[in-house]
Amino acid sequence: MTIELISSGADRLGEVVRGLREWQRDAAPLQLHPGDVGWFWRFGAQATAAAVRTWRRDDQLLAVGLLDGSTVLRMTVAPSAWRDRDLAEQVVADVSDPGRGVLPAGPASVEAPNGTVLQDVLDAAGWRAGEPWTPLRRDLAGPVARTDVRISAVGPDQVSDFTAVLRSAFDSTRFTDDRWHAMTAGAPFADARGLLARDDDGTAVAAVTAWSAGPGRPGLVEPMGVHADHRGRGYGRAVCLAAAATLRSMGSSSVLVCTPSALAAAVATYSSAGFQRLPERLDRSRDA
Repeated sequence: MTIELISSGADRLGEVVRGLREWQRDAAPLQLHPGDVGWFWRFGAQATAAAVRTWRRDDQLLAVGLLDGSTVLRMTVAPSAWRDRDLAEQVVADVSDPGRGVLPAGPASVEAPNGTVLQDVLDAAGWRAGEPWTPLRRDLAGPVARTDVRISAVGPDQVSDFTAVLRSAFDSTRFTDDRWHAMTAGAPFADARGLLARDDDGTAVAAVTAWSAGPGRPGLVEPMGVHADHRGRGYGRAVCLAAAATLRSMGSSSVLVCTPSALAAAVATYSSAGFQRLPERLDRSRDA
């Protein structure tokens, strides 16, 4: 049967999110998570739909890609299709040809899980190893240590503090209150929590969003940030622990995060909160 590349409409985003939830496995390498789509939803449902690509056979969802900007495709495939070479070859043909409407001509990158045949086919097609990323995982079978830092779920009266922390943490003006409201209106946020840490004076110092994929499945931390004026005081560790505890209370089996390997401070923060490093993952890149 023919494998079809389909740009997802807003009316099919719920199906995409459900598929990504069902594909999450503790035994699998880190892959595209419903929380990744949820975080992108800050740009609105229509923009999210425009960034999603799906591959289907007989209308069965086999692979999902999310355009993170115009030149980076973050994607995964259904567990039953990890060794499906026909699917992998179709995906690589589609991402390699600008006329297919996935990636433009010129430099571009594809992020795919380790261990899939897709990685092999990308390599054979000349997509070289690109930026290294460090996935980390914390098991949630046992209790999570409590922290003395004051941390609460983000309610309507804390949204501006939450967004201000992330703007400072990432030195960006883009995450506004309006984008918070757009994100929280999306389907993935039904299984998510925003958490905000404050210092002893009540100043907002760190923020994190924890995304569940449902009971018995891995959750995701995306994003986590510490205000630039309050770094080096353990607030990042504290909100990571709070996110882990929150996801455990929601039934998550583990919590995952992935950060560029070059961000040694971020890797150290997650490690201090009990996250264990997983094998490094390399983007696949095309120069020209």
